Amino acid sequence: MTTDEIRLARAYLLRVAEPPAPEVVSLVADLGPVRAAELVRAGKAAEDETAARRHLDFAERDMAEAATRQARLVIPEDEEWPAWPLLALTNAAARGVPGMTGPLGLWVRGSARLDELVEEAVAVIGARASTGYGEHVAADLAYGLAERSVTVVSGAAYGIDGYAHRGALGAKGSTVAVLACGVDVAYPAGHTELLARIAVSGAVVSEYPPGTRPARHRFLVRNRLIAALAAGTVVVEAGRRSGSRNTAATTSALGRPLMAVPGPVTSAMSVGCHDLLRTAGATAVCTVADVMADAGRIGVDATTRSDEPPRSTDGLDRVMLRVHEELPSRGGVSAERIAVGSGVPLSRVRALLPELEMLGLVQKCEAGWCRGQG
Repeated sequence: MTTDEIRLARAYLLRVAEPPAPEVVSLVADLGPVRAAELVRAGKAAEDETAARRHLDFAERDMAEAATRQARLVIPEDEEWPAWPLLALTNAAARGVPGMTGPLGLWVRGSARLDELVEEAVAVIGARASTGYGEHVAADLAYGLAERSVTVVSGAAYGIDGYAHRGALGAKGSTVAVLACGVDVAYPAGHTELLARIAVSGAVVSEYPPGTRPARHRFLVRNRLIAALAAGTVVVEAGRRSGSRNTAATTSALGRPLMAVPGPVTSAMSVGCHDLLRTAGATAVCTVADVMADAGRIGVDATTRSDEPPRSTDGLDRVMLRVHEELPSRGGVSAERIAVGSGVPLSRVRALLPELEMLGLVQKCEAGWCRGQG
């Protein structure tokens, strides 16, 4: 079968299955996208997730519509697929974390390669009803990250998201907007021009096919992609019930660094940040240097490297390093013991161990986990 056939099959499945669609994702993993699409069309598989839309075979139309908007469908079979960042979703799903399945494909508006854009990226997110304080901090952090060639990922909403995108663009850097609608839908309408600017040097991304309108549940589903595509997430402002806290929870579930900006104790828009700092294990960040330090691997700069031979743990962020250092030189230890010894929450330890295993730094053993050969 050809790549075109695979792409059309994935486009069809993205149209008929509302993300995160765990049944369809599992079907594709087992049988491949072409066979999975055939079974879905025939009503022989994943009926709960596809019965209402399986007759909507608009794959070719969606591809053509995307092309008219300078957009394309990027799929796991493409070289530019951001496989490493999105692996965290697959690992989380394997651990039974609900709603963490990886996307079947991503619609991308913009000419830059998606994998290169998110190779070094940080999410900067926050409240729509932002304050002047939060807007200033978001723009300043994003500007500083972009100056250091770090891509800024956000959700293109009014408030903090918009200021984060503008800050990155102001530094002539790259930024990625992850939408809860089609990449051809200007939402919010007031950010039409901003989205166009983002697509010039960065990318507008969505797993929803062209023409899809935003809906409340889609924002929550979208948030997992913001968390996954970034090496860490900074929450600049958040109210007590802010959607940013959903992204923050996903960030922690994926084992990525979670950061929050402290604000005035009297500000309703900083309540969520303070709660994250107090109860969710977030790290307080005030400057770009703080963010670079906490996000770990993206903070390695060629000018700061020594002439010492590289170590297998070089590039790990400080939380991953704490987890790794808790492993004994001989024998194994349970995830629970690692959590107690390192002070890292058990849920995050369980998320990080598979990533460390992929790097060859840990391996499963009879006693639980032991050091790898890396």
